Amino acid sequence: MNPFSESWHTPDISRRSALKLLGVGAVGGTLSYTRFAKPKPTLHQVDRLDLPQTVGRPTTAVIIGGGLAGLATAYELSKRGVAVTLLERSPQLGGKIASWPIQVGEHELRMEHGFHGFFPQYYNLFSLVDELKAQDNFQSLNFYSVLYKNGYKPEAFYPSNAAFPWNIVDLAVSSENRLSWGINLTKLKHLEVFREITSFRMPQTYERLDHLSVDEWGQGQFPKGLYDLYFLPFAKSSLNAPDVLSAGELMQFFHFYFFGNPEGLAFNGTCEDMGRCLVDPLSEAIEANGGRILTGVTVSQVNWGDRKIASVDYQKGNIAVNPVPFWCDRNSLLSTDTTDYYGAGDRLFVVDASHGQNDRAISLTCTHQGCSVNKTVADQGDGFICPCHGAVYNAQGNVISGPAQENLAQFKVLKRERDRIQLIAANPVKPADGLAASLEADYYIFAADIPGIKNLFALSQGEPNPTLMTQVDELQVADPFAVGRFWLDRDFEWEQSWFTSLSGYALTDSITLYHKVQGDYIKWAEDTGGSVVELHAYCYKEKQFPTQQALLDTFKQELWEIVPELKGANILHQELVNQKNFAGFPPGSYPNRPESATVVSNLMFAGDWVKMPFPCGLMERAISSGLLAANEVLQREGTARRPLMSVNPEGVFKV
Repeated sequence: MNPFSESWHTPDISRRSALKLLGVGAVGGTLSYTRFAKPKPTLHQVDRLDLPQTVGRPTTAVIIGGGLAGLATAYELSKRGVAVTLLERSPQLGGKIASWPIQVGEHELRMEHGFHGFFPQYYNLFSLVDELKAQDNFQSLNFYSVLYKNGYKPEAFYPSNAAFPWNIVDLAVSSENRLSWGINLTKLKHLEVFREITSFRMPQTYERLDHLSVDEWGQGQFPKGLYDLYFLPFAKSSLNAPDVLSAGELMQFFHFYFFGNPEGLAFNGTCEDMGRCLVDPLSEAIEANGGRILTGVTVSQVNWGDRKIASVDYQKGNIAVNPVPFWCDRNSLLSTDTTDYYGAGDRLFVVDASHGQNDRAISLTCTHQGCSVNKTVADQGDGFICPCHGAVYNAQGNVISGPAQENLAQFKVLKRERDRIQLIAANPVKPADGLAASLEADYYIFAADIPGIKNLFALSQGEPNPTLMTQVDELQVADPFAVGRFWLDRDFEWEQSWFTSLSGYALTDSITLYHKVQGDYIKWAEDTGGSVVELHAYCYKEKQFPTQQALLDTFKQELWEIVPELKGANILHQELVNQKNFAGFPPGSYPNRPESATVVSNLMFAGDWVKMPFPCGLMERAISSGLLAANEVLQREGTARRPLMSVNPEGVFKV
């Protein structure tokens, strides 16, 4: 159940009723930090006037990207009378929380991009859950553990009603590692760390720390135990590695999840896959409000005119058949003297010069279930093999043996520029009538991930705004993210939480016991006597794990270390998801990071990469950015904005 469903709701409300409902003022309101008075959510973007709840004229919006950010934008605008059209390139909605059907023996299950926890301070996300009456799709996971490979005892976090500093007092009392924290406030460097973690403030914290990586800032400053126990595992859970994560961004992350969070770290999970539990209710509400959703469509051109977007062109079909060019960066870690690889994660392409055909590229995305295939070893002959389910292809990408039924997609190299190439489908299919169109709208919201946003600007015709071009060009993705899910023929005892963070392993950062969490998987385990375990690698280094085979092998090796009882178990089925599209927050990126409102009058941005005006992270950041983009449209139409919520935006000892 949603922990907020009985305490607050966010229907269409005026400023006065919103303040009365939550009992708090707007940003800057006084919040109590006592043991007995828990701080309330802080309101943002509350209108001072009672404005209409729906637009007063026919208004249209095109939203590109069907992840959480795009869905949130489309939901709010369609609810307010805006005619929305949502375009999504994938066959399913949801982006990073999408799910799709798989077959495991006789069981039909759904796979997703990995387990995600829904923390109680996800106020804006849960407000949508309330409105959608989807509370029963969520369940409490009771507590949250961190398990260390060496040197420290496990930590456990339980629901709490205490804000800072009482949450730290509670942690110190309960932690068996408290004597290992290594805090010495007589050291100037330790005092500086204490000041930063308790005094988050925008933009001051970024001005002090954004030029440093977490590793650079932590050298010689952090108490070792504090860094090992909390900062290192939680920093990686931001999906950014400490060597390339801004120290200012880490302080924002910690403020949102701990030091400014009065709700505690225990969290909810979905009762089934996130597609059914969150994505489907959102998309159904959009369509019930008159919105139009198109999946499996590719934007082919963004047309600019009179210093704004004039229209976007799209067509039905995936990139393998669409006559839409796109750019890919060279993957220097995989490339050799004779073979060039382009792209990363599960979107790889190969150009093999040894066969004298360097004008053709082969997609390495297995046509079975999307894993990236590997080149076969020398004694197996030229070709490719899928490490996930064993499909085999010859050197031309043609299927030799299943379970794949279709050949690897073929592409033509159109252009070469230094370390990147432009590709187009080798056998493009001209769209049939009704499968290609041009859309004109009053507003456009770009809600794709960072590679998608870059591609939209690469497809620009006319004169796109140079400021936005620079901002988008500077966006960076984080190190890749990988998920290995394994179906095993035996169960095992587990004292930690069903989702547990891990620290000290070469690859694995968390473990989820799916056969304890989601209904379909619980039923599978009951029927077979087995278990389903998922391992996450939040931000691994490609140099250490350059292929998906290396990822799978390491996941399996570390699984036996994490759960020794499973050593010798048979793996009945396995799935691997490998992405490189999560938002990067490197040092120096804060000042020029794009905001929801842009310098173009009819263009807004939404996504977990957008600069936010209040603390938030991960799924809550995506949802909040979508609602911010919707609020920009509503404000320009003279319509009431949706009041947004966050934890107290400033630390208790702000400086």
